Amino acid sequence: MKLEDVAKKMNCWEFMGCGRQPGGQRVADLGVCPVTTSQDLNGAHEGRNGGRACWVIAGTLCGGKVQGSYAQKLTNCWRCDFFNTVKKQEEPSQLGFSATRLGMEKIIERTKK
Repeated sequence: MKLEDVAKKMNCWEFMGCGRQPGGQRVADLGVCPVTTSQDLNGAHEGRNGGRACWVIAGTLCGGKVQGSYAQKLTNCWRCDFFNTVKKQEEPSQLGFSATRLGMEKIIERTKK
């Protein structure tokens, strides 16, 4: 990732380069990541599907391993460069940052009003 990309709001699969998005180079061996198809979080932190909310979605890839539930993986997510980039980008925004699914759902609802 280039330094100028940090300022751009990216989805996790773009930032991390995991290749698990539909048509990605790792789909055959790891499957499509549920983040890329999680439409109920579309728009959270201005991401596509769950692309800027991956820490609340089970089945993501971290450290080469498919991760479990939100509660099981959150400690790792707090140390993740992507999580911290989204947090840094969204905290000063009008809608703010949320680390929880409920918080993101509320943010999405506010954008629809």
